[in-house]
Amino acid sequence: MTTILAVETATDACSVALARDEVLEERHRVAPRQHSQLLFSLLDELLPPGRGAAQALDAVAYGSGPGSFTGLRIAASAAQGIAYARAIPAVAVPTLAVLAQTALAEGMTRPEDMLLCTLDARDGEVYAAVYRYRGGLAERVEGPVACAPEALRCGGNDALVAVGSGCRYADRFHETLRERLSRRHEAALPRARDMLPLARVMLEEGDTLPPAQVLPVYVRDEISWKKLAEQGKRN
Repeated sequence: MTTILAVETATDACSVALARDEVLEERHRVAPRQHSQLLFSLLDELLPPGRGAAQALDAVAYGSGPGSFTGLRIAASAAQGIAYARAIPAVAVPTLAVLAQTALAEGMTRPEDMLLCTLDARDGEVYAAVYRYRGGLAERVEGPVACAPEALRCGGNDALVAVGSGCRYADRFHETLRERLSRRHEAALPRARDMLPLARVMLEEGDTLPPAQVLPVYVRDEISWKKLAEQGKRN
């Protein structure tokens, strides 16, 4: 029996989930700027003290970004602490992939759709990546990028379903991209429960991290993603 804990705090949603094979528990709250106060109380609800062997975990998964700087640090710190304390591996799952899974789970998209996953990056920019589904799992096709909405480009000519908070800038997308958008779902937020199918596959394939390597990932320009340790000193 494989047990995975998932933590996603990269957006306005503070979300945790626990899966023991087919048994799933989730705590999900939309609470902007309250994640540091909420997260550990939600974790205590899923893993209350005194459950003994029932608390055994095989891995802890976390949303690795892009997203809110503070939110990413909260998720990574929690995952790292849990991984160290329990001597288990961590699984870093891209937040935009989790968003794609949530869109499918909530009926916003269909398995045959191509998906433009977006997040409001603040400062007039968006995070974006294109996904499709293979066997019901999100598979990245293009991206991720961070750029001004006007600068966002996506290869190909297929229709796209746009999801996520970056859709609020859709009217500023280039005309050729706007014409490809068949539907928009701005309110979509990634949920920890939808991280679990991706995390399970990554765990099975050995795509994991030791606790010391648990880091958030940030988009620093249009094409370059850098781990925190690679960025140098921040002001």
